[in-house]
Amino acid sequence: MNSISELRRILSTCKTIAVVGLSPQWHRPSFFAAKYMQGHGYRIVPINPGATEILGQPSYASLTAAAQALEAEGLRIDMVDCFRKTDDIPPLADEAIAIGARCLWQQIGVVNETAAKTARDAGLDTVLDRCVKIEHARLFGGLGWAGVNTQVISSHRPRQLPY
Repeated sequence: MNSISELRRILSTCKTIAVVGLSPQWHRPSFFAAKYMQGHGYRIVPINPGATEILGQPSYASLTAAAQALEAEGLRIDMVDCFRKTDDIPPLADEAIAIGARCLWQQIGVVNETAAKTARDAGLDTVLDRCVKIEHARLFGGLGWAGVNTQVISSHRPRQLPY
């Protein structure tokens, strides 16, 4: 179980997020979570072999392909955010280790303890069964981003976030 301070540290230091299974369809949870994180200053790297571009970013067939493309820009993937079935996570953990990621994040409903142990043993932070968007909103005050708990009804989102 991750403490609040651990989650806050992970979300504060991992600024480039590869989202494995990011859907190009706006109504899918992966799209909404990635769009939220992108709107809060994170670089989103879509991993979806069936798409060429998502959220204005080129989509890659694998973590390795994405890492190689970012390396050419002098960047690296900090977090691997997994929107995949639990059984699909072990090879993703191995690939996250191989590309030098710092965190393996398994979304809500995704709990693969074996993959998490492999990642932890290699020095990666691991988060299981949590949503990166929900945790960011909870820890950094972003619940108002979608009009939640603000007591204000508006169709306009503020351009500058208050934090």
